[in-house]
Formats: sequence, C-alpha cells, structure tokens
Amino acid sequence: MTASAVSADAPGHPPGTGLRADAERNRESILAAARRLYAAEGLGVSMAAVAREAGVGKATLSRRFATREELISAVFADRMDAYAIAVTDALADPEPWRGFARYIEAVCAMQAADRGFADVLTMTFPAAKALEARRAEAYNGFLLLIERAQATGRLRMDFTPEDLVILLMANAGVVAAGGDAAPDAWRRLVGQLLRAFAVPGAEAGPLPPAPDPTALYRAMVRLSRRLPPTS
Repeated sequence: MTASAVSADAPGHPPGTGLRADAERNRESILAAARRLYAAEGLGVSMAAVAREAGVGKATLSRRFATREELISAVFADRMDAYAIAVTDALADPEPWRGFARYIEAVCAMQAADRGFADVLTMTFPAAKALEARRAEAYNGFLLLIERAQATGRLRMDFTPEDLVILLMANAGVVAAGGDAAPDAWRRLVGQLLRAFAVPGAEAGPLPPAPDPTALYRAMVRLSRRLPPTS
C-alpha cells in the first residue's frame, strides 16, 4: 500500500472541507488505473486488479468506490456525456439521414477507441443512476432521430431502436476480435450495416475499404490462441 493510501485512511486524521489532498490523489489514481485497464481489457477487470494498478490497497479502493458500478459510473461519466451529445449533434443536422448515419459512425468510433466503453454501451447498470440517466437521454434523442430519418424515406421503416443495440453488440465483437491486428475492421461493418438500414435505392454513402487480408488473418490467429485448451 502506498504512503498516501495509508495517510488518507488513517484514524484521527482531521476532516477537511472536502476530500483530503491525499485521498483525492488516491481517487484520481484509481480512476486513471481503471480507465487504462477497462480500455485495454474491458469491464471484466477485477476491483483487486484496479487497486494493484493504482498502487492502493483494496480498503482504500472500497472507501472511494464501494461498488464496481460506482467505479464504472465515475470512469465513464465523460464518455456518456459525449454519447448524449452525439445525439444532439445528429439532431441538429438539417439532413436527417446524414445525421442518423453520422451518429451511428460516431458511437461505433467511441466503442473502437475504448473497449471498456464498448462494454458499457451493451450493458445496463441500474445502480449507476447518473450513467443510466445519460443513457436514457441519448435513447430518447435517438428515437426522434429514427423518426426524422424515416420521414425522409431514406431509413427503412422497419428499423427499430433495438437494431442499434444489436449493431453495438456486433461492433463490440468486431472491435475486440480485430484488436491491434485489424483495428479498422469495424468501419467496414458499420458501412455495410448502414447500407442495410437504407431504403433500397437510397444513397448510403461510400463503403469503407475491407480490412487487409493479412491483417484479418492475424486477428483470426490471435482469436484462435485465446480458445481454451481441449481436454
């Protein structure tokens, strides 16, 4: 345990007007460590691993963040803000279909940039009230975005909000599978899906290039190495 972790939790330390300086440093260290681990490995990282990465004891971690959901909510607060803002920006586009397509691309890019956030967008955390409030805000904006894009006759009338969840699940899988070997494979997936969402004959924009075959092969080999050994 670090010296700051001991001093922040030591009995008899006089209370201040806010978090003590050493306790605040611990909190920021924990958040920074969690961001690194979640971005690289996803949300399956244990609280103990976060504590080790931050250089604090498990007791210190639990004092700052009593539950895993509290930590996740704090780590991804800014990203959920950006998620909600992306809907607002899409709704401001005078061309609803273009706004719809750009929103899909923006959200999938957020997933590609952070594996932890890719997980957050395909899961729900009922105890994380602030995080879920932002998710609900983005969802309600997306409903309006769908309605406007369908009214133009360019988005299929059978597209539903649930299709976005399926898309995000699929994109999270491609992001995880591609890894460093084929990091842009998700763009091809998103381009193909946007074409599928468009009304037949409607212009859906240029299709991103397919991944390099060698890069895709490396990604497939990497995936095969992660399979559990046979008995």
